[in-house]
Amino acid sequence: MKGREQKISERSETCPDGDRTASEGHEGGQTYMRITENNLTSNNHQSGNGLLEQILSPSNLNAAFKQVRRNKGAGGVDRMDVGSLKDYLVREKEELITSIERGKYCPNPVRRVEIPKENGKSRGLGIPTVVDRVIQQSIAQQLSLLYEPEFSLESFGFRPKRSAHQALSKCRDYITEGYKYAVDIDLERFFDTVNHSKLTEVLSRKVKDGRVVSLIHKYLNAGVMIDGKYEETPEGVPQGGPLSPVH
Repeated sequence: MKGREQKISERSETCPDGDRTASEGHEGGQTYMRITENNLTSNNHQSGNGLLEQILSPSNLNAAFKQVRRNKGAGGVDRMDVGSLKDYLVREKEELITSIERGKYCPNPVRRVEIPKENGKSRGLGIPTVVDRVIQQSIAQQLSLLYEPEFSLESFGFRPKRSAHQALSKCRDYITEGYKYAVDIDLERFFDTVNHSKLTEVLSRKVKDGRVVSLIHKYLNAGVMIDGKYEETPEGVPQGGPLSPVH
């Protein structure tokens, strides 16, 4: 194991939801996760079919684990690497999933790194811990199923199975049809200035499982570590995590 192991924290000072969570009063069965050499699976014993149950379902967790492992990437604030992820989940699976089901899980702050841009400036990326990346990926996969049918066919950014090449191909089609102009718009510091309250309101219109909204809200408010110092995140969505593109 390289680096420190992530501690599964519940209701710490850095977890902003206080004493009451959206999941209190919900009763469901335990989801037991099982890790094999090639798959992350689980024996699922639960009642109801809420969104949180779909997020913690065997197939969804399996896909999230595989995706995080494929993406590799640097470790977060706990410095745990992707190679250590499977062994960690084998040991901590019951406590981790129980804390999520009960609404008690507290995400870790993201680790801030600066990536140079072509114009000489830099873009701040927030790197979650590998465990939080699995949870975020699990959430993102289910949110995509909810929102993808509502998105425009003309939209290509940050969407599954869509790319800049497809956007250029679409522009070519428009040129063939006789159009002469293309407009490129870039909203400066958009991710950094997303209003949390507004985002939560928009999510709640479609996401009716309050436990999931509460969990996403915790990720928004998890904070950031910059040069070893913790800073709160009252606004913005950190770029670098699996959940950010869905936002």
